[in-house]
Amino acid sequence: MITVLILINLYTFFLYGYDKYRAIHNKWRIPEAVLLSSSLFLGALGALLGMYVFRHKTRHKLFVWFVPFCLILQALIIIFIIE
Repeated sequence: MITVLILINLYTFFLYGYDKYRAIHNKWRIPEAVLLSSSLFLGALGALLGMYVFRHKTRHKLFVWFVPFCLILQALIIIFIIE
């Protein structure tokens, strides 16, 4: 379980970094729905770290509110599963 969480969050982190790279170079971008769904499906920590490490999507209110919400929700689910 821990390995899966780490891999999903690493994937999401690098997904945000790759999208930032593509934005800087004026190339085709990763759709916001993909970024948000990767946050929703157990990648919220990677998304949050990617947002602030790469300074990407930090001005979009949807991302600023949705990603931390997903992180809290995922933490509660994990705590519920562990107990």
